[in-house]
Amino acid sequence: MLLPFNCEDIISKIESTLFNLGYMDLLSYQDTPVHRLDSRIKLIVTLCFLLTVISFDRYEISMLIPFIFYPIYIIASANLPVAYLFKKVLYVSPFALMIGIFNPFFDDKIIITVFGIGITGGWVSFFSIMLRFVLTVTTVLALIGCTGFNNICYAMNRLGAPKVFSIQLMFLYRYIFVLAEETARVVRARNLRSFNGKGKGVKIYGAIAGSLLIRTINRAQRIHYAMICRGFNGDIKIFKSNNPGVADIAFFIIWIFLFIVFRIFNVPELIGGSVLRLIQ
Repeated sequence: MLLPFNCEDIISKIESTLFNLGYMDLLSYQDTPVHRLDSRIKLIVTLCFLLTVISFDRYEISMLIPFIFYPIYIIASANLPVAYLFKKVLYVSPFALMIGIFNPFFDDKIIITVFGIGITGGWVSFFSIMLRFVLTVTTVLALIGCTGFNNICYAMNRLGAPKVFSIQLMFLYRYIFVLAEETARVVRARNLRSFNGKGKGVKIYGAIAGSLLIRTINRAQRIHYAMICRGFNGDIKIFKSNNPGVADIAFFIIWIFLFIVFRIFNVPELIGGSVLRLIQ
């Protein structure tokens, strides 16, 4: 007997999503120079990178270009799959498109001319938004891929973030996998009990959501009791917790210095001017 239409697709999508979420943690188990850096140092440098990138004027594009070297360095040094990260960036790109797509309609003043073609401020700001989006999202994904989400939460806690926030964030990420597994199990059980395509409609999916809610509450209680029995006191404990070393300090100083240089000076313009002077 065939299963109802699209139910198998639902299961495969849930399990595929579950695998994709766990794949980021698998990437963080590698042993590369970037992986061995202290998680607090990587988090601080990444936050400085994000703040510097978003601090530029809305019409700025050329000064943002040198910042691409930081995510490229992290991805290359940590041996992260470029195609996988690129797909993740594409998945969330519609949010950035919706933010900037209307700029050309409201800002129609021509501010630059390229090869005789006038470009309005709306298009310049749109490209600036998209460039900043790619830089920031790629860098955050690279940070998760070379550090691991649990280590990032641990670093946030050690850097003074509220303990409740960091622990709740860690639990949310951890038990997304449990919720996805329960969802796949409920949907599969519904498929096996649905003959001749019967049992479709809003009522059935409402019953599935209610069953999933009850299962979630019961699982949460069992997890809570298990954590208490194992002595959980609200602290994040990471087995691999080293103090910053020479490599960590060097990584911090070099990249913070480069961020300051990229923020103050228009590096592409300086390089282009130097090349023109040499040619002449």
